[in-house]
Amino acid sequence: MIRLADPQATDALGLQLARALRGLDHGLVVSLNGELGAGKTALTRATLRGLGHTGRVVSPSYTLVEPYSLGTHTLFHLDLYRLGDPEELEFLGIREVDTARDWVFVEWAERGAGFLPAVDIDIRLEYEGNARRAHFEALTETGARLIPQLGIER
Repeated sequence: MIRLADPQATDALGLQLARALRGLDHGLVVSLNGELGAGKTALTRATLRGLGHTGRVVSPSYTLVEPYSLGTHTLFHLDLYRLGDPEELEFLGIREVDTARDWVFVEWAERGAGFLPAVDIDIRLEYEGNARRAHFEALTETGARLIPQLGIER
């Protein structure tokens, strides 16, 4: 668990995550959980900045998916809050994502159950007064290898 005292702490966590991703030669699927406004998109934005993305980063609330090309990898940011049926992911091209190479950050992943690739790491963001907490859980061996690189207790 990591305490995120302010938005700058969320940005710093995103930079840590970016450093760990840069060391990967394969894909990764991250589930981002938390209430509306808990910092899921902010964490993704900070991670993308840490990976060198200089363009705009918006919440894919209405488009559901935003791809960001980052050289040899693409980071797909999905926000499934407004997803009506998990089958809609087929029409959005979810099967085209190369999870062996690409990185996928999914908000509200439970709404895509049965159609999303297997999640490697679950990040749960919670309110703690005016601050937030981030809890990390490895769901695969890939996730278990990455979490220690972040300096996060399991």
